[in-house]
Amino acid sequence: MTDEDADELAWETASRSVAYECPGFEIVHEEVRLPDGTPTEFDYLADDPSVVLLAFTPDGEVVLVEEWRQAVGRVNRGLPAGGVEREDADLAAAAHRELREETGYEADSVEKFGEFEPTNGVADAVHHYFLAEGCRPTGEQDLDFDESIRVTTTPYEDLLEDVRSGEVRDGRTALGVLNYELG
Repeated sequence: MTDEDADELAWETASRSVAYECPGFEIVHEEVRLPDGTPTEFDYLADDPSVVLLAFTPDGEVVLVEEWRQAVGRVNRGLPAGGVEREDADLAAAAHRELREETGYEADSVEKFGEFEPTNGVADAVHHYFLAEGCRPTGEQDLDFDESIRVTTTPYEDLLEDVRSGEVRDGRTALGVLNYELG
């Protein structure tokens, strides 16, 4: 990109360092210069890309996970999701793997239907949404050491109503279901 192509709103990054690192993400610290030349600092959460699955069983039920979320101090009900790993051949392979690991279900097919940056004011996370069809329980979960997950299924219309009413508070799930509805 040439200087002529740069957006007048763009910030210039002078330096970048990792301020904090833990399993799952990093906190990045940047020294930046605002468009008017003012120097300042900016910190954000650096996160690997994730896949999120709207997974349907052959009889039209949606596969959901109930998972403890320490940050909000409660069990969260939502769509299966997880990070893309180096060994994944592509995003579709990551979607198949995450569904199998988190739920014990396997899909006949997966197809991407969305890509969003859910919190791009504070994180660089990108969520890739997949429709998974023909999902059947074929094995056991293969959870990470810090995952506490219970698998459930529900009719799609019930999930949609729970998103509309605010009973489902998980942002990834609400975004995926509502985007699917608009599609």
